[in-house]
Amino acid sequence: MPLQGELDLDEVQARHAARVREHIGTCIERAGGWISFERFMDLALYAPGLGYYSAGARKLGAGGDFTTAPEISELFGACLARQCAEVLQAIGGGTLLEVGAGSGRLAADLLARLESLGSLPARYAILEVSADLRERQRDLLAARLPHLLGRIAWLDAPPAEPFDGVVIANEVLDALPAARFRWHATHVEELGVALRGSALVPQARPAGEELTRACRRLAAAGAERTGGERWTGSGGGADGDGGADGDGWADGYESEYCARLEPFTHAVTRALRAGAVLWIDYGLPRRQYYLPERRTGTFLCHFRQRAHDDAFFCPGLQDMTAWVDYTWLAECGRSAGFSISGFATQGYLLAALAIDQEMAIMAAGREGELARLAAQARRLMMPGEMGERFKAMAWSRGLDAPLKGFSLQDLRHTL
Repeated sequence: MPLQGELDLDEVQARHAARVREHIGTCIERAGGWISFERFMDLALYAPGLGYYSAGARKLGAGGDFTTAPEISELFGACLARQCAEVLQAIGGGTLLEVGAGSGRLAADLLARLESLGSLPARYAILEVSADLRERQRDLLAARLPHLLGRIAWLDAPPAEPFDGVVIANEVLDALPAARFRWHATHVEELGVALRGSALVPQARPAGEELTRACRRLAAAGAERTGGERWTGSGGGADGDGGADGDGWADGYESEYCARLEPFTHAVTRALRAGAVLWIDYGLPRRQYYLPERRTGTFLCHFRQRAHDDAFFCPGLQDMTAWVDYTWLAECGRSAGFSISGFATQGYLLAALAIDQEMAIMAAGREGELARLAAQARRLMMPGEMGERFKAMAWSRGLDAPLKGFSLQDLRHTL
């Protein structure tokens, strides 16, 4: 789905994209003519002053490149506040740490509802790498909750001092730089980026031993049906053509693997002594993620509310994402010493957290307002919208009580 020539950049955007391309090209030259896709994604998203999350382009909401659940409705934050309140009450209070707070809408909605529930955290910490987003978060929180600013702190790095409380990461893991690979019956290639003149071009190289081993594990998982049936390759791939090898993947199968998931999740949760971690993102259990039919992976870019797969269209100006392997996320949790205390779709999570009651409270008998909130709830919950594509997983430590948000659905058996 290339976009070159379909969407015009203004002069400022074009100059910025050119600077990002030049910077990436310099990195490629210094690396000997090739960098991995993971390194390319890292530079395009996070290069200081240039990357998508380091520069000042508007990212969220109707005027941005994509819309997150908190931008759709304050119902999302109000429901999550109920889950946070339950955990904070169970452990006797503590800190709420939000990883990647976006526009600040979720923080504002959470704090407002926690205040009305009488369950404000002693401290609300925000771990945010983007200076631009930090400024916007401060402005929004100062406008909406000026009396609570004393409780809010912005962090440059994950907390080092142990704390009790809740960690929330909404649509954070999908933006971790991931390796991309191409599978063959006899070998694995790692996809990367090279230069042709001054242009960035895709180029594959033989994968290293670590990525090759990971791909073999993923291929074995993808070859299994949820009922345990082995995929034999009959019927071809997602496009209806081509066969599959003995592991289920057809020759040329492409996908992603995020090796950074473990060190990142361990780093941001290491200091949590007692409480829960709530991860919300789009993704799948491993057996579904790496099905033979999903032969081009899940990598996508977002630019002006349009999803596409052209990574080179305007690096530095577009978001880049890959879905979360929730089986891998569960493994990361266990290796960090947490229990996996819940896994459900976003739709069931919000239903369990009484979104219907939150709608009634916010509408306060106003029929027109209730209709507006109902439309927002449908976007958050319906299978064709965000309800099934987005999943929620909870890790817990030092917390014996079950979590209400996962009382209506338990998908842990699919991991």
